[in-house]
Amino acid sequence: MNTMAEKRKYLMHNPFTKHPHSVGETYFEHMRCALSYSKNLFKLSFTALIHSIFPFWFKTTASDGIKKLNKCLQNRRKSGK
Repeated sequence: MNTMAEKRKYLMHNPFTKHPHSVGETYFEHMRCALSYSKNLFKLSFTALIHSIFPFWFKTTASDGIKKLNKCLQNRRKSGK
């Protein structure tokens, strides 16, 4: 990869950066965001598990959290990120 054009071509076809760049993020920005969603989904999954055993706890926590997460994802999509 001697020239800038070769480097650009490599980055465009690099599977680790293709999707992040398509949504306007670097690889690490995308990783941070995806890990944040993963952490939130894990927490929501755990509260749903607790709710399945104790139905009087966390009555709407999981569904409210999923709605909030969906709204956040939709806003990101509209903003191009």
